[in-house]
Amino acid sequence: MVRAALSDPVRAGPAHPGRRRGPGPRPRGDHRTVRATLPSVIPEDLRYTEAHEWVRELGDGVVRVGITDYAQQQLGDVVFVQLPAVGDSFAAGDALGEVESTKSVSDIYAPVPGEVIAVNDALEGSPELINSAAYDSGWMIDLRLAEGASALLDGLLDAAAYQQLTEGS
Repeated sequence: MVRAALSDPVRAGPAHPGRRRGPGPRPRGDHRTVRATLPSVIPEDLRYTEAHEWVRELGDGVVRVGITDYAQQQLGDVVFVQLPAVGDSFAAGDALGEVESTKSVSDIYAPVPGEVIAVNDALEGSPELINSAAYDSGWMIDLRLAEGASALLDGLLDAAAYQQLTEGS
């Protein structure tokens, strides 16, 4: 997910330039937030991708997907999220949406193949939930796994492997 934000400066910038203020003095009361980088939270019960998505098994062939605490810290304040529609299907690795922050725009990738069965509509009005609760109310989509895809979950990173990945970044 954060692959573009961390490694591709060409992608950096707002996805919706018409929504941004131009250069010049900022109106009174409009100030930028400086975020300190804190140690990332990495729950043990989740699986992770190298592109910084997390996956939680919900049972009955359904998984919940979001971006990691590390990813949201790297992005900064999230201001817009574009999610797929219920019923859309994706192969593992397909871009399924975007996250726009004050720093950059990044794609969200499907960690496993499946069909979207739910989206977190709360993110439309409150995209900052990704910053405040990446693993809880900041979840993005629920996927019904494609046939045979449950075996692919074992190929994702566990918490220890994901921690090694982020410490090497």
